Amino acid sequence: MSHPDTLHWTAVCAASDILPDTGVCALVDGVHVAIFHVAAARQFFAIDNVDPKSRASVLSRGLVGSIGERIVVASPLYKNHFDLRSGECLEFPEHSVRAHAVRVEAGRVQVALN
Repeated sequence: MSHPDTLHWTAVCAASDILPDTGVCALVDGVHVAIFHVAAARQFFAIDNVDPKSRASVLSRGLVGSIGERIVVASPLYKNHFDLRSGECLEFPEHSVRAHAVRVEAGRVQVALN
Protein backbone atom coordinates (compact mmCIF):
# COMPACT_ATOMS: atom_id res chain seq x y z
CA MET A 1 0.00 0.00 0.00
CA SER A 2 1.25 3.50 -0.80
CA HIS A 3 2.04 6.07 1.84
CA PRO A 4 -1.14 8.04 2.79
CA ASP A 5 0.43 11.34 1.69
CA THR A 6 0.97 10.07 -1.89
CA LEU A 7 -2.54 8.69 -2.40
CA HIS A 8 -5.32 10.39 -4.35
CA TRP A 9 -8.11 10.80 -1.78
CA THR A 10 -11.75 11.24 -2.83
CA ALA A 11 -14.32 12.56 -0.34
CA VAL A 12 -17.36 10.30 -0.41
CA CYS A 13 -19.79 11.34 2.34
CA ALA A 14 -20.05 12.49 5.93
CA ALA A 15 -18.92 9.82 8.39
CA SER A 16 -22.30 10.15 10.12
CA ASP A 17 -24.04 9.12 6.85
CA ILE A 18 -22.84 5.52 7.31
CA LEU A 19 -24.68 3.88 10.20
CA PRO A 20 -22.62 1.58 12.43
CA ASP A 21 -22.23 -1.96 11.05
CA THR A 22 -23.57 -1.07 7.63
CA GLY A 23 -22.11 -0.21 4.26
CA VAL A 24 -22.72 2.21 1.42
CA CYS A 25 -21.69 2.18 -2.22
CA ALA A 26 -19.81 5.04 -3.87
CA LEU A 27 -18.40 5.60 -7.33
CA VAL A 28 -14.73 6.54 -6.87
CA ASP A 29 -12.82 7.32 -10.06
CA GLY A 30 -15.19 5.05 -12.01
CA VAL A 31 -14.92 2.13 -9.54
CA HIS A 32 -17.84 0.85 -7.44
CA VAL A 33 -16.52 0.85 -3.86
CA ALA A 34 -18.25 -0.51 -0.75
CA ILE A 35 -17.48 1.49 2.40
CA PHE A 36 -18.28 0.03 5.81
CA HIS A 37 -18.47 1.53 9.29
CA VAL A 38 -17.58 -1.21 11.78
CA ALA A 39 -18.59 -0.11 15.27
CA ALA A 40 -16.64 -2.73 17.26
CA ALA A 41 -13.41 -1.80 15.49
CA ARG A 42 -14.25 1.92 15.51
CA GLN A 43 -13.04 1.98 11.91
CA PHE A 44 -14.12 2.41 8.33
CA PHE A 45 -13.13 -0.09 5.63
CA ALA A 46 -13.41 -0.01 1.83
CA ILE A 47 -13.39 -2.85 -0.70
CA ASP A 48 -14.57 -3.28 -4.28
CA ASN A 49 -18.36 -3.41 -4.31
CA VAL A 50 -18.76 -5.85 -7.21
CA ASP A 51 -19.30 -9.48 -6.15
CA PRO A 52 -16.83 -11.44 -8.32
CA LYS A 53 -19.11 -14.47 -8.65
CA SER A 54 -22.31 -12.68 -9.73
CA ARG A 55 -20.68 -9.49 -11.11
CA ALA A 56 -23.42 -7.51 -9.33
CA SER A 57 -22.56 -4.36 -7.39
CA VAL A 58 -23.95 -5.59 -4.05
CA LEU A 59 -21.24 -6.12 -1.42
CA SER A 60 -22.15 -2.86 0.33
CA ARG A 61 -25.53 -4.44 1.17
CA GLY A 62 -23.95 -7.47 2.88
CA LEU A 63 -24.01 -8.32 6.56
CA VAL A 64 -21.00 -7.13 8.58
CA GLY A 65 -19.61 -9.46 11.22
CA SER A 66 -16.54 -11.40 12.22
CA ILE A 67 -15.10 -14.85 11.76
CA GLY A 68 -12.47 -15.37 14.43
CA GLU A 69 -10.28 -12.27 14.41
CA ARG A 70 -11.31 -11.29 10.87
CA ILE A 71 -13.84 -8.53 10.22
CA VAL A 72 -15.91 -9.60 7.23
CA VAL A 73 -18.89 -8.83 5.07
CA ALA A 74 -21.08 -11.65 3.74
CA SER A 75 -22.18 -11.19 0.14
CA PRO A 76 -25.97 -10.86 0.01
CA LEU A 77 -26.11 -13.16 -3.03
CA TYR A 78 -23.83 -16.16 -2.45
CA LYS A 79 -23.00 -15.56 1.24
CA ASN A 80 -19.23 -15.68 0.60
CA HIS A 81 -17.27 -13.80 3.25
CA PHE A 82 -14.84 -11.02 2.34
CA ASP A 83 -12.20 -9.83 4.79
CA LEU A 84 -12.65 -6.06 5.08
CA ARG A 85 -8.95 -5.44 5.74
CA SER A 86 -7.58 -7.38 2.76
CA GLY A 87 -10.53 -8.08 0.41
CA GLU A 88 -9.76 -11.82 0.59
CA CYS A 89 -12.71 -14.13 -0.06
CA LEU A 90 -12.49 -16.72 2.73
CA GLU A 91 -14.31 -19.50 0.89
CA PHE A 92 -12.81 -18.96 -2.57
CA PRO A 93 -9.55 -16.92 -2.49
CA GLU A 94 -9.65 -16.68 -6.30
CA HIS A 95 -12.78 -14.50 -5.87
CA SER A 96 -11.03 -11.95 -3.66
CA VAL A 97 -11.59 -8.23 -4.24
CA ARG A 98 -9.33 -5.22 -3.73
CA ALA A 99 -9.23 -3.43 -0.41
CA HIS A 100 -8.83 0.35 -0.53
CA ALA A 101 -7.41 2.94 1.83
CA VAL A 102 -10.06 4.84 3.79
CA ARG A 103 -9.83 7.64 6.33
CA VAL A 104 -12.00 10.24 8.01
CA GLU A 105 -10.85 13.85 7.76
CA ALA A 106 -12.91 16.73 9.16
CA GLY A 107 -15.89 14.39 9.52
CA ARG A 108 -15.80 13.27 5.87
CA VAL A 109 -15.06 9.71 4.71
CA GLN A 110 -12.33 9.68 2.07
CA VAL A 111 -11.26 6.74 -0.11
CA ALA A 112 -8.09 6.17 -2.13
CA LEU A 113 -8.08 3.33 -4.64
CA ASN A 114 -5.34 0.70 -4.42
